[in-house]
Amino acid sequence: MQKEVRLRWLFLANLLNNAGAAFMWPLTTVYMHNYLKQTLTFSGVVLFCMSLAMILGNYVGGHLFDHWRPYQTAILGVIISTVTLATLIFWHSLWPYAVGLIVVGFGDGISMTVVNAYAATVTTKSNRYVFNMLYLALNVGVVIGTLLVGYLLDLGINVVFMVTTACYIGLMIIVLSTFNVQLAAKTTTAAKAETADQTPRHKRQLIWLICLMIFSIYLSYALWESLLSVHMTNLGIPFRRYSEVWTINGLLIIVSQPIVTLFNERFKIGTQIGFGITLFALSFLGLVFARQYADFIVIMVVLTLGEVIGLPIVPAWVDDMAAVDQRGKYQGRFNMALSLGRAVGPLFGGMMVAQFSYAILFMTVTVLMLVTLGIVLWRAAREQLLNG
Repeated sequence: MQKEVRLRWLFLANLLNNAGAAFMWPLTTVYMHNYLKQTLTFSGVVLFCMSLAMILGNYVGGHLFDHWRPYQTAILGVIISTVTLATLIFWHSLWPYAVGLIVVGFGDGISMTVVNAYAATVTTKSNRYVFNMLYLALNVGVVIGTLLVGYLLDLGINVVFMVTTACYIGLMIIVLSTFNVQLAAKTTTAAKAETADQTPRHKRQLIWLICLMIFSIYLSYALWESLLSVHMTNLGIPFRRYSEVWTINGLLIIVSQPIVTLFNERFKIGTQIGFGITLFALSFLGLVFARQYADFIVIMVVLTLGEVIGLPIVPAWVDDMAAVDQRGKYQGRFNMALSLGRAVGPLFGGMMVAQFSYAILFMTVTVLMLVTLGIVLWRAAREQLLNG
């Protein structure tokens, strides 16, 4: 039996999972606000609950991966999401839709953590390369989902859920046929239960600070996936144009891989993350002044360049510092921070816009990202962990 899942199947699984999930984020805000006549704050609450369920799924997925059976854990996550989405094809009024999203969030939380944990066991490629490819798959999936939903919604909400369900069926086929491997680093449940976390304390502390930084980043990124669709339509820009901005994001992610390779070869992890996330954060200042479609294109270009340089190797940095038998646990924490950021983002954004303005919101998240990044880099430099 194989000792690890091949990278191409992890890539495709991550792409399909995130393509399916990406249908939900912009769709929820627009569908609830424009079709079901709910407030931005209410849609933010629903997305918040969905992400809380995803956080629970991240924890459950990481725990079961380390202490139960990875293959069965992967199957559990994808079945929960697929069955729920298939139900939403026929039953998608307000409360079934809201509850269904929360259940899907739990299933996705399990699936995303399990894929990351499987990726941490790949030995045929460097972990920086593996996690960069997973990040590429994640973002291409997000682009595909966000782009298609702008067109499919015109055909009806049923069509959106049918295509989304098809993505998850594809994911289930991949999991069932390729994830049943004998992991080399896997020990018995009893042995794991008796083994304390061997990750050094200073590394555990830095991992928590990295999670705080990731929380702030994805809180901000969630604004692009939720409120920006409403903001752009309020400026008179069609919803399809919002979807097309993500095409630029996806194309840049693909063509910028030589830049990512250059950074991977020549710079320490901390330096690469610092430069990329700074560029990513500063792009949000441009949103304060954006009024035309072209403005949003330029901002997306800057954001994407920062994203591909700084974000893909963050889970690799976490993996470098985690003890071998705690990979699922720390990848789970990373994904919990990511999911919590996505949870808080739409709700925080909706409340900030209601009380202040979009401009204040964008300036606030820029400062938040730069401050948390500075704390991480300072602590990593002090502990001599800028390179893992």
